[in-house]
Amino acid sequence: MNRELLRVIDANYNRAKEAIRVAEDIARFYLRDASLTARFKRLRHDLTKALLGFKVPYRDLVKARNSREDVGRSGLIRDKKRLGWKDLFLSNLKRAQEASRVLEEFSKIAGPKKTASFQRLRFRLYELEREVIQKL
Repeated sequence: MNRELLRVIDANYNRAKEAIRVAEDIARFYLRDASLTARFKRLRHDLTKALLGFKVPYRDLVKARNSREDVGRSGLIRDKKRLGWKDLFLSNLKRAQEASRVLEEFSKIAGPKKTASFQRLRFRLYELEREVIQKL
């Protein structure tokens, strides 16, 4: 795989995993819902399993990373308004959904057999979003 493709995969894997972790912690500490917490945790682990299906060593993903020279880095949005739990949850779930969609699309190049795995993960995120919205 070329370096650019590895960078896309690395960035979106990290983005999805971090966002799912934020949602997991909201389920754990704010909602105090053990079942939802476990489902988010399982989703994070399933994301890692799907990534491992590319048969690219994680170290190769990290080697391809170039955060300092990322042309999108200067465009980072710093949200200065005070967010509530619901806002924090929604923004992170949307981030995870978008990242899983990117992984789904780029898996068509990197490992077409994994495309369905990323699609299933994305739809699980949609379902979890619906369930948590009812609780917030």
